[in-house]
Amino acid sequence: MNRDRDRERVMVEALTVSEVYRACPEEAFSFEVTSELESLDLLSGHDRAREALDFGTAIRSDGFNLFVLGQPGHGMHSLVGHFLEERSRDEAPPPDWGYVYNFDDPSVPLYLQLPPGLGRQLRRDIEALVDELRGAIPAVFESEEYQNRLQELKQAMGERQRDAIEAVRRESREQGVLLLSTPNGFTFAPAGDDDKMMSPEEYEKLPKEERERIEHTVEILQRKLTQAIRRMPKLAKELRDQINGLNEEVLQTAIGAPLAELEERYAEEEGVIAHLVAIREAILTHVDSFISDDPEIPPEAVFSRFHLNLLVDNADTEGAPVIYQDLPGHQHLVGRIEHHVHNGTLLTDFSLIRAGALHRANGGYLVLDVRAVLTQPGAWETLKRVLRAGEIRTESLEQAYGLISTVSLEPQPIPLDVKIVLLGERLLYYLLCEHDPEFLELFKVQVDLEDELPRSEANLALYAHMVATLAREAALRPLDRSGVAATIERASRLADDQQRLTARHRDLSDLLQEADHWAAMEDATVITRAHVEKAVAQQLYRAGRIRERSLEQINRGTVMIATEGQAVGQVNGLSVLALGDFAFGQPTRITATARPGAGQVVDIEREARLGGRIHTKAVMILSRFLAGRYAPDVPLSLSASLAFEQSYGGIEGDSASVAEVSALVSAIARVALDQRFAVTGSINQHGEVQAVGGVNEKLEGFFDVCRARGELGGQAVILPASNVEHLMLKAEVREAMAAGSFRIFAVRHVDEALALLTGEAPGEPDEGGRFPEQSVNGRVQARLAAFAEAIKAARGADEKDQAKVDENAGDQREEGGGNE
Repeated sequence: MNRDRDRERVMVEALTVSEVYRACPEEAFSFEVTSELESLDLLSGHDRAREALDFGTAIRSDGFNLFVLGQPGHGMHSLVGHFLEERSRDEAPPPDWGYVYNFDDPSVPLYLQLPPGLGRQLRRDIEALVDELRGAIPAVFESEEYQNRLQELKQAMGERQRDAIEAVRRESREQGVLLLSTPNGFTFAPAGDDDKMMSPEEYEKLPKEERERIEHTVEILQRKLTQAIRRMPKLAKELRDQINGLNEEVLQTAIGAPLAELEERYAEEEGVIAHLVAIREAILTHVDSFISDDPEIPPEAVFSRFHLNLLVDNADTEGAPVIYQDLPGHQHLVGRIEHHVHNGTLLTDFSLIRAGALHRANGGYLVLDVRAVLTQPGAWETLKRVLRAGEIRTESLEQAYGLISTVSLEPQPIPLDVKIVLLGERLLYYLLCEHDPEFLELFKVQVDLEDELPRSEANLALYAHMVATLAREAALRPLDRSGVAATIERASRLADDQQRLTARHRDLSDLLQEADHWAAMEDATVITRAHVEKAVAQQLYRAGRIRERSLEQINRGTVMIATEGQAVGQVNGLSVLALGDFAFGQPTRITATARPGAGQVVDIEREARLGGRIHTKAVMILSRFLAGRYAPDVPLSLSASLAFEQSYGGIEGDSASVAEVSALVSAIARVALDQRFAVTGSINQHGEVQAVGGVNEKLEGFFDVCRARGELGGQAVILPASNVEHLMLKAEVREAMAAGSFRIFAVRHVDEALALLTGEAPGEPDEGGRFPEQSVNGRVQARLAAFAEAIKAARGADEKDQAKVDENAGDQREEGGGNE
């Protein structure tokens, strides 16, 4: 039975061309060109994501905002944008939003919410009202009727003031005292016989009783005069009140009709009515601004307070707004308050409040790139604060964090009703889940886009419609059936899987646009397979400078890679170098040494701190595989080392495990390995070969090295059998395989790789765990046993030497005792 199993493992057949490339049959399509196909919703195939979008946009509860997860090549903005536009089309347009002057507290402008389109109308009506009042108010105060009534009031008040003084004057004359007007006011003096002021000499000649009567009379009159004069401010106030009443009456005639018309027009809008009432009161309060030659507040300053600062005008909006903010900084989200310079001082008012993305998206959807939000100072915290509060507070970043103490506006916060849709990579989503405890409270809907779609017969038709849609949206030429088939084959290569198709629309769109360019260069009317393949070739050529330099170093012998002959303890491993969105394969020489030791496999890359954690783990696994297989019941007497030659950068991954085991077995057993082979694959502790990544690039990289050295002579690549379905190799490799000059072998166990590399049977253990002596594994086991014997012999020699030293030391002590 063991021999049968051994024979099965040795008999590894090379893969056929059909196994390394899954072509797309053109006859699978019923159309001639894609212009015959209807456009397709690009979310087709992303059923999980679509259902999440449907749910997230339909539920109105707090915190059910959306996070769309996907790779950059998905074209997430386009995918989600199309969905939201379709979704929002049937929704009601949101209201208009604006700010008006707060006459009670100018530092806190008041928001005004209006039905969509009414904001624009109200702004025009207020501007028309101001224009009308700007001419009507001065006109009424300059009218002859107003001037006559004002003169009458002043004349009547003057007469009242004169009558009060004249009453005192008449009474004083009756008492023989004159009331005289002087530059300093009024004074009393005794009257003579001719009603003229009595001279001092005459007054002194009067009897004492008469003088006392006159003085007493003057005191009484003085009090009455004082009372009359004290009534003058009251009369003046009465005059002012009368004038104010007149002014109000006149103003009411000027503003009554226009304001009444607006109040009737906007009777159902409480906010507008309150603002119109405030306008009326402001005009009446600042009447001096319209009649004074040098008013404290100019008329234009009063009129400027009446206007509406319309932040968001949804008059032309159809459905709910879908806003994409490409620079989501703090002020771009919540708006800003602008300032202007006046006499070296920064001034602002309600008219300088500007809308942010949240204002424009209010009542709809705001789409943000999460990486952009996280990189803008304070933007992430601002977004969370707005969502928690449910309102938009327009303030500067310095105000929000209390970094300034200057007086500024604090607009009344606007209520928020918006769905936030974040677009980002999966890594960012999971990092936010782990490090931000508020994240999942605010973004509860996960929309996970598919990276790949199954390559089934049903999906071929779906993919053809997708290609047609992408071409139509980009205004490209239609594709014929060969062009679609080539695109699907490229989609499998981008997915690195024969059974899958990439779902990254941006990559496909770029490919189609480049193919359209080459079709235009040939004046072709449709895009064919040749154009698609040329676009692929040009993409690889533009990104291939470093790949060509690497290949040149190998061809010149600067980097040593053997593709012919045999060598002990040496094998070609395969690695992938990723540079941006371009990756290429490169062979690497892996060497191993073996000598007697204490069961240690030294990973030189790890010791040099060039090996990553996964590579270190892989070396530990293969060392345990060696111990468990070749020395299951005794200590592993081995000191081995592994190295990636001429590797000056980091080494990561476990895809070199099969190659490393093969090199170690070769070094231990002193069995030469065929250098025409390159090996990739990971192993477990039982020696089973496991799948690895980047197999297409690895195989093509080794093929390019072999072909650049001349005619191919049967070079080959060994890879895991589980990776076969991931192969979508380029045409040059397939042609060489068809000619038999290049081969690919798929293995399931490390023994199969050893059989191919050594050309010998690895051998299977018997029930006692012993391998046949002449087999590769048997020679490994024998060499390890020899290592154990060598160690044992060396240890015995050391013990004899130590015993002789101890014996000599004892003899010296005895001789010393005798002398003593």
